[in-house]
Amino acid sequence: MGIQFHTSAFVPVVLGFFGLGTGYLIYGPQELFRAPPRGPAVDRATGVWGIWLPGFCQFVTGVYLFAALTWFGSLREPALYMAALAFSAYGIHWFALGWNRYQGNDVRPTGLMAIAFTIISVLGVVVFFSAGAWPVGLLFSGLTAVYVSEFFASFRIGGRRGDESSNPAERVLGFFHVVTGLWLMYLTFATTLDIALGYTLPGG
Repeated sequence: MGIQFHTSAFVPVVLGFFGLGTGYLIYGPQELFRAPPRGPAVDRATGVWGIWLPGFCQFVTGVYLFAALTWFGSLREPALYMAALAFSAYGIHWFALGWNRYQGNDVRPTGLMAIAFTIISVLGVVVFFSAGAWPVGLLFSGLTAVYVSEFFASFRIGGRRGDESSNPAERVLGFFHVVTGLWLMYLTFATTLDIALGYTLPGG
């Protein structure tokens, strides 16, 4: 029998939003504008950021949500079960993404990963729009676009054979990283103000 706590209003999703948003705003401009250009030093730097910001922040958030929902009873909103699944899974996969970028590993397995994460992103769209949480449903729509783009970018579909600089899908991926990253920053802002100061911004 688990320890029971009073229901808490302090849902820690802002940590996951901020971590993922920071990662997207690091990776997105590099993919979209080639700034800074890829190279071993840039890959090591972006790899480290990928592990710690989108990776660690989301993983901690997901574990916290699962514990609060299943062991302690301090959170009771059913839609948070989907958030716990997403933050945990996305956090773990960012550990792998960051490490692979740091090591300069083959990106093609990332394309296969994107299939599974497209499915979990669509699941989030269904759950949060059905629960009336359209700002988070919109986030998962952005995540769906990210992973569909990731599939094409990882296999260089649409690029010119033998031309390593030709990968239009990577620019599309960068666009969705930037747009979704900015939306994540809005969700961080709105949720923090709503909880800390009693604002009523959408998404908080």
